[in-house]
Amino acid sequence: MKIAHLTVEPDVLLAPMAAVTDLPFRTICEEHGVGLTITEFLSANALCAGAKKELAKLTASVGGRRFGVQIFGREPEALAHAAHMARDIGAALVDINMGCPAKRVVAGLCGSALMREPALAQDLVRAVRAALPMDIPVTVKHRAGWDDRHLNAPEFACALVEAGAAMVTVHGRTRTQGFSGSSSLEIIRKVREAVPRHIPVVGNGDVKTLEDYIRMRVETGCDAVMIGRGALGNPWLFRDIRAWLHGQNPPGPPSLSERREVFLRHVDLMRSHTPEKKIIHELRKAVAWYTKGLPDSAGLRDQAQAPKDPDALIASTARYFVELEQSGGLRRRAQGAVAACDNSVTNIEPGDMAAGAPTESSAVAA
Repeated sequence: MKIAHLTVEPDVLLAPMAAVTDLPFRTICEEHGVGLTITEFLSANALCAGAKKELAKLTASVGGRRFGVQIFGREPEALAHAAHMARDIGAALVDINMGCPAKRVVAGLCGSALMREPALAQDLVRAVRAALPMDIPVTVKHRAGWDDRHLNAPEFACALVEAGAAMVTVHGRTRTQGFSGSSSLEIIRKVREAVPRHIPVVGNGDVKTLEDYIRMRVETGCDAVMIGRGALGNPWLFRDIRAWLHGQNPPGPPSLSERREVFLRHVDLMRSHTPEKKIIHELRKAVAWYTKGLPDSAGLRDQAQAPKDPDALIASTARYFVELEQSGGLRRRAQGAVAACDNSVTNIEPGDMAAGAPTESSAVAA
């Protein structure tokens, strides 16, 4: 996928998520094949004021990997200044959040509240576009609309493109839905049909498996997919998508030893990039992510809330993976999951997505 002069490959992005997509999490996803990561969404006003907590989240990817920065606000001057800060740390693109449904964000008339003010939304895009060199695209992420009676995503997206947006990402839920119910593929398809063909449209919402990714691409005609909650504790999803797009058999679910290795890699990244006072909190989240759905994992997650010693929590989690592997507790479940994945993707080829219209094979994830 091309965003102006920027190429993203493979056609899958990591969604910016508050208190999730910090540098260690982004790095894990990059190492497993995601096309591009984006920082947590950052308050333009807080960045302009020099707030230490917000500035700490404005981080470049390690190893020179390309990355995006997402900012939010409703004052053009503040967003332009925040865009300068993103440029200064080497951001490959700057994304404006116009989709966050959180009460505190909407109360400030930011995030998805901007879908009710398309003229202001255009002004924000123009301000950020004017603040950046042309080789750094300005992109926007928004929702289906405010509620079911105001599904204005197609018109809104077109207005943003007119103002200078080089890509739009559409989450198929309304603001009033929050993260409940289902994400609409239909509204994403309508945006893709409305927006000029040379502007990429990215679909977002409810993509947790390779089959979900394929369904999103086929049924909406979107140019790429952005994955958020589906990546929690599951960076292997990006590996499977990359393999499938390259015409290879997806490796499928990770072994327990792989889970253990990636958990420990995540821990190492935390030790290098996470403030010491935050490590135990971030470790607890990582334990929950990497053990979710595994046998007897609820007890481990309950225990994780008690220790204040990071080393003890790391050791007990690593031991859990080893003991579970020795007992063969995951073997049957993993074999069944691989078989299901193989059976569901063999009827579709990556090239089938180019037409951007539903086909018989779009029932792959039904």
